[in-house]
Amino acid sequence: MDTGRLETFSDGVLAILITIMVLELRVPHGTDLAALRPLLPVLISYVLSFVYLGIYWNNHHHMLHVTERVTGGMLWANLHLLFWLSLVPFVTAWMGENDFAPVPTAAYGVPLLMAAIAYYILQQLIVASQGPESVLRSAIGGDWKGKLSPVCYIVAIPLALKWPGVAWLIYAGVAVIWLVPDRRIEKMIGGK
Repeated sequence: MDTGRLETFSDGVLAILITIMVLELRVPHGTDLAALRPLLPVLISYVLSFVYLGIYWNNHHHMLHVTERVTGGMLWANLHLLFWLSLVPFVTAWMGENDFAPVPTAAYGVPLLMAAIAYYILQQLIVASQGPESVLRSAIGGDWKGKLSPVCYIVAIPLALKWPGVAWLIYAGVAVIWLVPDRRIEKMIGGK
């Protein structure tokens, strides 16, 4: 099977997740900027989660662009990834609506950690299917971002129980390192 259906399905799921998150944003009762103040934690949580889902969408697109065929294992691994990403709207709302309280902030890191692991599994299944000389294998190289991210989440989750602000900064820091354009795959395929 080619990658078209897998990519289309994944794009649709991610679009729905972003839509669910934005629907959680409530209109303030007031007409001045002060009316937005109570909504700031919810808005900040939304922005961070939107960035995360955008990062996954972007990297997933690039990864599938260099994937020649899809196996049954890849389909299940992709569903595994989408499952963890589907929890992002829930933990986003919980963390934002509770002003970054310790337990919701710790819980926010769990789907991030599990999505990182699920993405790694999907990536490894694709490499195994396409072979060690595949474009994806060559492009990911040492994958320092992919290895550093789960470590950061593992540190941030228990840290959130004592210092939720520090954990949130770690979550945001991981997003920032992924926002820096990673052109490994584009370079491997000649910028197509």
